[in-house]
Amino acid sequence: MQGSSVWVATIAASTLLAWSGIAQARTTDAPKPSRGQLKAKIQDRKDEIESKSPVISEPRDLLNSPKSESLAAKPETPIEDIEGAIEPSIEVASDTEDSSKVIPQVPVSEIVTEEDSPQSDVLSVASEDTGLGLDTGSSQADPPILETLPLSEEILSQIPDESQPQVLVAEVEIRGEIEPVPPELENIAYDAIVTAPGRTTTRAQLIEDTNAIYATGFFANVEPLAEETPLGVRVVFVVESNPVVTNVTVRGNEILTQEKVDEFFSDQYGQILNFRDFQDGIDRLNQWYRDAGYVLAQVIDPPPIVEEGTISPPAVAPDGTVTLEVAEGVIEDIQLRFRSEDGEFVDPDGNLIEGRTKPHIVTREMRLKPGDVFNREVLLEDLGRIVRLGLFEDAEFSAEPGTDPRQVVLILNATEGSFGSFNFGGGFSSSTGFFGSVGGEFLNIGGNNQRLGGETQVGTRGTFFDLRFTDPWISGDPYRTSYTINAFRRRSISLVFDGSENGDRREIELDNGDRPRVQRFGGRVNFNRPLSDDPLSRSEWVASLGLEFQNVSIRDGDGDIEPRDEEGNQLAFNDDGTDNLLNLRFAISRDRRNSALQPTSGSFFTLSSDQFIPIDGIFFNRVRGNFNYYIPVQITDFDEGPQALAFNLQAGTIVGELPPYEAFVLGGTNTVRGFEEGDLGTGRTFAQATIEYRFPVFSVVGAALFVDAATTFGSQDSVLGEPGVARRKPGEGIGYGFGIRVQSPIGPIRIDLGWNDEGDNRFHFGLGERF
Repeated sequence: MQGSSVWVATIAASTLLAWSGIAQARTTDAPKPSRGQLKAKIQDRKDEIESKSPVISEPRDLLNSPKSESLAAKPETPIEDIEGAIEPSIEVASDTEDSSKVIPQVPVSEIVTEEDSPQSDVLSVASEDTGLGLDTGSSQADPPILETLPLSEEILSQIPDESQPQVLVAEVEIRGEIEPVPPELENIAYDAIVTAPGRTTTRAQLIEDTNAIYATGFFANVEPLAEETPLGVRVVFVVESNPVVTNVTVRGNEILTQEKVDEFFSDQYGQILNFRDFQDGIDRLNQWYRDAGYVLAQVIDPPPIVEEGTISPPAVAPDGTVTLEVAEGVIEDIQLRFRSEDGEFVDPDGNLIEGRTKPHIVTREMRLKPGDVFNREVLLEDLGRIVRLGLFEDAEFSAEPGTDPRQVVLILNATEGSFGSFNFGGGFSSSTGFFGSVGGEFLNIGGNNQRLGGETQVGTRGTFFDLRFTDPWISGDPYRTSYTINAFRRRSISLVFDGSENGDRREIELDNGDRPRVQRFGGRVNFNRPLSDDPLSRSEWVASLGLEFQNVSIRDGDGDIEPRDEEGNQLAFNDDGTDNLLNLRFAISRDRRNSALQPTSGSFFTLSSDQFIPIDGIFFNRVRGNFNYYIPVQITDFDEGPQALAFNLQAGTIVGELPPYEAFVLGGTNTVRGFEEGDLGTGRTFAQATIEYRFPVFSVVGAALFVDAATTFGSQDSVLGEPGVARRKPGEGIGYGFGIRVQSPIGPIRIDLGWNDEGDNRFHFGLGERF
């Protein structure tokens, strides 16, 4: 019976190691206990156990024993047969296994051995009522294999130390499953484990050792075995080494190139696959996606490192190629969802809020399209263009999974702004007398972002209006072509015929003592198109083409036609004081400024040509050019902020039969400061130049120093009726001075004080920089 106890102890040790799911074996040079020390230790532990519980002597089937019975083995069973039964193959875990099957508790009263056993001097002792995690044949639990065992420190920490059976290890061996383990990998595995010959170990420790071998990253599989030797228990870790990596390829990618993949993994080519190094490469790849704005893109089938579970090694082809699968976040669809001012997407009846804006008005402003890879930076640019449409009070994007979980649906959640605005007013002016006015603008007509606006004045001297319809992007046009239709009836005092009694100046009026007024009645259509293949990028070059018809007449304050002034000078091209003009206009511009409102660097150039078609005997061409240039400087230090030298050069000429009211006018706020409006000259040809130094003073206040100069090149007498000569305008002059700029929500408010070369000075007011 005592011999039987020896067999029981030996078999129990083997069983514990095999069914605990431990992998790898090692023989070290650790000092072994002497035979006398082992015998003394065995006897001491045997006496301790016998004092608690009787020795188990009745034999039991190891694999089919009921849970309620103690663990033992028949003494007559050959050790070879039992060893075959207690060396199950342990496979890598599956994430889908039920963790409730992890550790079936088997009560064990004791395991003892006879100190005179011929098999071994190794002691295997189990604590009283210890759960070993062994299968006993009960239908209540499946065999506890590694697939179902979460290998986490959190789980292991919940198992008291006294519940872990300790076994004295005789040998530890690292063994190749198919081929011998390379020496360098064998050493890596040995260095990773704690279990060593001559030391006791526990189930928890062996699980940690298994994890540690996996965690080195060099092994595709680790299978734990326990074997009996004449000296005791040999712990064997059967390992499968990873193959050599020769190449890494990616599938499911549109943005990621093979060159970029090689950049992340080329240092591993020709090396034994290491899961940790490979994971580092995957992490760098994912980070590259994020840095490039592809925040939804990632590798979706990487080989995870064992930390709280098992590993799934990457698929390695026979030639050493590893293939990764990526999900780059392809956009499945883009949708528009409206919400109320209260932020609700449904009305009180549960119906979705309906908006006016058509979806294509939004999606055509987006560079991202269905089928593209999601990019955060591009989406932010798209959102900026959508907001600048002025259709929404609030707008932001959200994302939802598509029908394909690897794709995404982008949704613009938007609160629409007001439909339009109205204004009313009234007053008195020299052109219209007493009047009442109404104006307004209707936005987003038909949901197509089209606008209709205008102003109407009804007064004692007539009815005047200015109506306009604008489509900022013709539907279906790939180049962002826009157009504006305008109808108008206007009356204003012309600077060509205006003057004042100032020095040598003369004021010439009509026979009735009124000042001449120019009335224009007609319509215009104008098309604008950016000269760029990309409608979503800012184009430097913009071209425009327009056609305009005007009926122009010269009138007095009561609206009566007056073809000549008090000196008999002709005021219109035709003797009856009424002209019909048909103008075909072409213009082109190039904008390279860093800011349209307050430029400090870059340039702006425009060139236009107006060809008047002779439907009423009037045939002429007007050409005009304008060039601005800005140089950043740092001259003063009143306050922080940009400073600039700004240069402006303008010139123009008219060839043909020129009505006098179409001549170039010089002097005043927008030409040469220091002169009254239109008081410098009226000519067929002109040129003017300006230089300004702009600098900040404090807070929202800036300042400017300026010099203006202009000339008509002596062309005043070539204008019909010689309005400039008759009013004794000099035809050329210089202005200089300084001004302040006050920032406001509608732009800089400009106040300039200018002196001219005749010694006079004037204040000039304007909105925005002059150029």
